[in-house]
Amino acid sequence: MRIAVAGSQGLIGNALVNSLRAAGHTVIRLVRREALADDEFSWDPETIGMPAESLDGVDAVVSLGGVGVGNGRWTGRFKQELRNSRITPTEVLAEAVRDLGIPTFISASATGFYGDTGTRAAVETDGPGEGFLAGLVVDWERAATANAGPDTRVVLLRTAPVLSAQGGLLGKLRPLFKLGLGGPIGNGKQYFSWISLIDEVRAIEFLLDSPGIAGPVNLSAPGSLPFGEFCKALGKAVHRPAVLQVPEFVARRVGGEMAEEMILFSQRVEPRVLTEHGFTFNHPEIRQALTYAMKPAT
Repeated sequence: MRIAVAGSQGLIGNALVNSLRAAGHTVIRLVRREALADDEFSWDPETIGMPAESLDGVDAVVSLGGVGVGNGRWTGRFKQELRNSRITPTEVLAEAVRDLGIPTFISASATGFYGDTGTRAAVETDGPGEGFLAGLVVDWERAATANAGPDTRVVLLRTAPVLSAQGGLLGKLRPLFKLGLGGPIGNGKQYFSWISLIDEVRAIEFLLDSPGIAGPVNLSAPGSLPFGEFCKALGKAVHRPAVLQVPEFVARRVGGEMAEEMILFSQRVEPRVLTEHGFTFNHPEIRQALTYAMKPAT
């Protein structure tokens, strides 16, 4: 297949490009700067849009862009930045896919769609929850589905936090836990859903090769667990205790709305579509995922 990837410089995008190429696919990187290599094409959703030649002969487009929701406190300005980095770029890509007749559009999304699920396991047929992040994801997904056209297979990647020592959540938590400064936030009973980087990439590849799957797909390991249990597992993985508990009021004071929705909300998500279509996880349980993530780079 010939596959175009937007957001190819990020944690997931870079791993996906490398894996696709290793499997024999031709990959085009869509970059929002001057193209510096033969496999790169420049685009800008705010100015030049998506030049048609960038997608010449492409079988599928994978859109993975967006400013990280945990990159800053959710001020009004930062919230707008989160929207701007997702909505317009997705619309432009989806319109290009429609106009050029590209059969498959795979667009990033997030499990934040479900809001606070309590102890209930959310599945793809559930409606959206409450909160800023849920509303953002609703609009993000609509930008893909409303603009790609009826003849395009649109897959929405409702991705849980991705675990990798290369960055993301573990990149922020690992140094603290190695110093013995890690532990539960709040009462630790809120559910935490996650997926290993290798399973995230494998799931996207699986979806590229599954023409019968469309719509939202939860990219989350089946082993979601209370956040306190996750902290214990991470402490064991770095050989440090994880006993320093941060009260809810402190988390809210420091992180505001971002801490409320990303840490204190309970997110229990079930990967029903993937498992019903025969996908198997390399790392279905947290201990397996952390052991793999903490291996020294070779």
